[in-house]
Amino acid sequence: MAKLPILVAPDPRLAKKSAPVLAVDDGIRQLMDDMLETMYAAPGIGLAAPQVGELKRVIVLDIAPEGEAPAPLRMANPEIVWVSDDDAEYNEGCLSVPEHYADVVRPASCVVKYLDENNQQREITAEGLLATCVQHEIDHLDGVLFIDHLTSLKRNIILRKLLKAKKTGAGGVPA
Repeated sequence: MAKLPILVAPDPRLAKKSAPVLAVDDGIRQLMDDMLETMYAAPGIGLAAPQVGELKRVIVLDIAPEGEAPAPLRMANPEIVWVSDDDAEYNEGCLSVPEHYADVVRPASCVVKYLDENNQQREITAEGLLATCVQHEIDHLDGVLFIDHLTSLKRNIILRKLLKAKKTGAGGVPA
């Protein structure tokens, strides 16, 4: 396993749509494992392949509370097939938008079909934090960041701060 570099907004690769995975093979399994190692080290609860420079429809998640055993989910080609009419608001952050958080409204629950690490078709019903997290990560596969759900004013303020941090080498963002 290897820890991968995480792209930081406004990197243009984060705005691109990812290609479907033809099959979950050894290469995709290695990518999933490397992404999990990267996510845990960051630390985070979700990571999408575009965030590590791979434009493939692959995400990993683990919302197990701190102190509990890890419960990683590895998903290729995740697709939301149903969303609830009820919405939930969650204060979201993102490893590609470091040190910035904002309230985002998304469907409170959803059903997602995907290929697991063994190339088997699966379907899960996600609620609460898992629903928020899986929707956030699937957005990445379509070139959408959580800040794209904010007003243009709030989004532009965050992007200006990220650019300034990148230029000065501050805020944990490499220069």
